[in-house]
Amino acid sequence: MTLAHRLAKRGRKVTLFEAADHLGGLASAWNLGDVTWDRHYHVTLLSDTYLRSLLIELDLEKDMEWVETKTGFYTDGKLYSMSNTLEFLRFPPIGLLDKLRLGATIFYASKVRNWKKLEKIPVTEWLRRWSGNHTVDKIWVPLLRAKLGENYEKASAAFIWAIIARMYAARRTGLKKEMFGYVPGGYARILESFAQTLSREKVCIKLRHAAKNIEREEGGRIGIQFENGRQEIFDQVVLTTAAPIAAGLCPALSREEKAKLRDIQYQGIICASLLLKRPLGNFYVTNITDTWVPFTAVIEMSALVDEKQFGGKALVYLPKYVTPDDPAFSLSDGQIEETFVDALCRMYPHFRPSDLICFRVSRVKYVLALSTLNYSERLPPMTTSVPGLHIINSAHICNGTLNVNETVQLAEKAATTLLSLPSQASSVPLSLDYQHNATSPRSLTES
Repeated sequence: MTLAHRLAKRGRKVTLFEAADHLGGLASAWNLGDVTWDRHYHVTLLSDTYLRSLLIELDLEKDMEWVETKTGFYTDGKLYSMSNTLEFLRFPPIGLLDKLRLGATIFYASKVRNWKKLEKIPVTEWLRRWSGNHTVDKIWVPLLRAKLGENYEKASAAFIWAIIARMYAARRTGLKKEMFGYVPGGYARILESFAQTLSREKVCIKLRHAAKNIEREEGGRIGIQFENGRQEIFDQVVLTTAAPIAAGLCPALSREEKAKLRDIQYQGIICASLLLKRPLGNFYVTNITDTWVPFTAVIEMSALVDEKQFGGKALVYLPKYVTPDDPAFSLSDGQIEETFVDALCRMYPHFRPSDLICFRVSRVKYVLALSTLNYSERLPPMTTSVPGLHIINSAHICNGTLNVNETVQLAEKAATTLLSLPSQASSVPLSLDYQHNATSPRSLTES
């Protein structure tokens, strides 16, 4: 949508195709009983300048609410608050020396500027060097596993650097607080305003258009065949699906290009949204290190968002990050609900299944591209060997974490490149897929 916005403002004729019956992908909204809110959890940071600039254009940034939230930690069967320095020093699972080394690790990472050097070091090797074995085994590995599963062993140190760098950027100068923000009405309101803006800019939006095949036609233009049987032809095509999907849609790509796209490893997500009669606690995010818990974090959105947005109820997200081929994707909503609710009863003694008003599950197989060793060097370029065909997706965020701000920033830079193309390339379609979400700095599991 950002690409379409920038190209249309510069006089290009733009058609935007969306496979779903609504815009937004991972940033889309849905209904939970009588409440409409985001399908996945999102938050805006003070340092999210690209997203905030876009919200200014949409006349929404002025309405943002900014809140200081608290962080919880669930470890060894107990829930701890980790919201300030004193609570960190009192945190019993690790000793004082380990805490000092952990703090030094975070401080040192915040000062690193040459992130490409970190791409050459496995994340656990780098963390053990700075934090020590006990802290890595007790804290870092559980958090890495929560986000990346066993793929954490393939991740580079650049992965943790990106998270720490964003955490520090989010701090307000002098106050040293992490202020989280949201637009009242959530992403449903943002997307509605964005769609209206695109419409005023004469962007043609076509929903329920899932791409089936993209090939170069006679005369040098690019043809798109859709699952609904329709076909359209353009001068330039920008494909934004996940890399493995893009490889399957474009048969004219070279063997090397297809291999590079398919070699990008992804984490998927199974994310449950729960509408509750009462809050679970007062933490926006609760990190979890105990391996028996079937989800990877507890995100209590109602600890950030005014309860009036939810009709006085509490909204909780329970994400589980998995590989795209994980058997958990075949579990029914009922099976997931049973195991998740049982775990909540065990974690929160005051919680009762009768507190549950609504339970919905979102499943997305391609969400986060795994930052493996030498990741940026193996990324395929955005402009392909097929003239007029470009592939731009969240995998190209190679020195940051996946979130809405980084996605908007990627689109802004890509738009500059596309606008430098020859003037005869005047008609550009953008095909969007589900891959964009926001990452908060509080934990590895929050995105």
